[in-house]
Amino acid sequence: MSVPLYQAKAELFRTLGHPVRIRVLELLQDGPKPVRDLLAVIEVEASNLSQQLAVLRRAGMVTSHRDGPLVMYALSTPDVADLLAAGRRILGAVLTDRDGLLDELRATGADR
Repeated sequence: MSVPLYQAKAELFRTLGHPVRIRVLELLQDGPKPVRDLLAVIEVEASNLSQQLAVLRRAGMVTSHRDGPLVMYALSTPDVADLLAAGRRILGAVLTDRDGLLDELRATGADR
């Protein structure tokens, strides 16, 4: 029995619900990186990064391969970078709207 599309989408967004996973995806937008480079930038315990990379792999958002002694990670598709860009645009719009609402509240607050 297949999973309904809305449920699959919810699982995809749950996968994005951790700051370390988001940071990994952001870093991989510039191209494949070895785990050691990710660790140097993200500054979490190796075991924590390993767990988060496993979640991203299971979700199909990243791929991994060995390059000699290094394990390299990459985005599985450019669509992942597009999704992150859409998230930034949405967040920017939401924050802009909140700032506008806050300004409006401040301007009208004295009158009411």
